[in-house]
Amino acid sequence: MRKVVSGLFHSLDGAVEGPDQWQFDSFDAELGELMTRTIGSIDETVLGRVTYQEWADYWPNSVPSEDNPFAEFINQVPKHVASTTLTGPLEWQNSRLIEDDLHDHVRQLKESSGQDIGVQGSISIVRDLFLAGLLDELILITHPVIAGGSFRRLFQPGDPTTRLELVDLVKTSAGNAVLTYRRRAD
Repeated sequence: MRKVVSGLFHSLDGAVEGPDQWQFDSFDAELGELMTRTIGSIDETVLGRVTYQEWADYWPNSVPSEDNPFAEFINQVPKHVASTTLTGPLEWQNSRLIEDDLHDHVRQLKESSGQDIGVQGSISIVRDLFLAGLLDELILITHPVIAGGSFRRLFQPGDPTTRLELVDLVKTSAGNAVLTYRRRAD
């Protein structure tokens, strides 16, 4: 069975939205290498509507390079878009609208052949799939910064108590902590 994974930039105070506004100088070469390895294991991705619309305006015009391997990845990878307001067909290459239930769609993807399935950006989709037990690994790339402000957090008051298992920990030279979690089996 395929694995569903997601990695989010994360501040010490829990922000996952707008990392371009608080990440500053902590994105180092080690983090870039880790991200390149991660996207190398993904051959399909799931996006929410907001991420799809923001990225469809930016990434198709971005030039892939050694410094920007994500551009080639995100433009080429098949993208499954969860939305109740968009209608198909979608314009960004290799994008298709999820027309059935998101959870059922992800279960079907997991049962199909291929590499890992990535959930890119899409804070509400990551949260929903994680709490539903459909996200196999959550990678929080915690930057040494307090973002402050009104940035969205991944988890919300009222979320159920959910026990996790730390399966990997990497510290980069710029002080990032890359924490990989799974839901605990018990």
